[in-house]
Amino acid sequence: MENESSVSTTAAVVSAPAHQAQIMDNPLQAYLVGILISICGNVLISFSLNIQKYAHVRQAQRGSKPYYTSAVWWCGVILMGVGELGNFAAYGFAPASLIAPLGCVSVIASAVISVVFLKETVYTSDIVGGTLAITGTYLLVTFAPHTSTHITAHLVQYYFISWHFLLYLFIEVVLYCILLYLYKRRNVKHIVVVMLLVALLASLTVISVKAVSGMIAESIQGRLQLIYPIFYVMLVVMVASCGFQIKFLNQAMKMFDATEVVPINFVFFTTSAIVAGIIFYQEFEGLALLNIFMFIFGCLLSFLGVFLIARNRPKIKQDRNFIEMNRIPGRTRTDKVQPEAKTQTYGSLAAKLMCNSAGQTDDS
Repeated sequence: MENESSVSTTAAVVSAPAHQAQIMDNPLQAYLVGILISICGNVLISFSLNIQKYAHVRQAQRGSKPYYTSAVWWCGVILMGVGELGNFAAYGFAPASLIAPLGCVSVIASAVISVVFLKETVYTSDIVGGTLAITGTYLLVTFAPHTSTHITAHLVQYYFISWHFLLYLFIEVVLYCILLYLYKRRNVKHIVVVMLLVALLASLTVISVKAVSGMIAESIQGRLQLIYPIFYVMLVVMVASCGFQIKFLNQAMKMFDATEVVPINFVFFTTSAIVAGIIFYQEFEGLALLNIFMFIFGCLLSFLGVFLIARNRPKIKQDRNFIEMNRIPGRTRTDKVQPEAKTQTYGSLAAKLMCNSAGQTDDS
């Protein structure tokens, strides 16, 4: 009987840590590695975006071959892939609530690169915004949770069926369905609606990316996690949420200007990622109130800095050749906008010439 009780006690001790977050041997080292990988990845993404922009401008000036035939453009694409891979790896070393806000590094670096290499104009708000974003980044790194845990399949499965995450997932699904109904059925094309759809998907992306990255890191270190079904569940969630997130983000870029989409997406994505990290991975558990307050303050400074930097970025002007009938005051019928073909003022060029000749007659 004593042997049976000792065996059961040993089994309980061995199985208990499977459902608890195990701190890494060198948590500070893993924490710093995650930060450095994330910063380097975001800087590479900034370089890639500016390289692609340079390739577009150069091909437009030459007016010869498409942009995808340019070696410079493909160099930018490769750099972006490496940068995104770095961000993916960073989630396996540092908390998701820290890696997501570090995306402001990409905005800062992109602004600096565009001024230095593309000779874009620097404004006072750019300097103020960059200072605020750097200060916010320092506060984030200093006061974020410094513990790094082993992301195992048992731990992810335990978190996945916890009541607080199931409640969070239920609320998120309900909100997503409501927003999707407004967007698709009610034709509500407001930027907040579209970016909230992106943010809700982003929370699932962050959870799944950290799970997949963490389990791959554990497998590389010799603790194989790829044999568990939860790994492939998270992999499917990651791919699906990323795909739909990119779809809605591209639609937002078509309907609205990049100077509006970029800062709003950064704020919504970061907030969603932080909430997901707190609820799913319980990253703020045991964190002091001062650390939480300073972390939130750092996020707010980063948000404000990104808004100030993005507000002066050049806007894309869309030329409209025709006027929509429902926007002409006093017109209720959707009939012809252009004059009759038999009249003298048919066509915009003829109308302009008629106006010019009329003005010259009046002057004389």
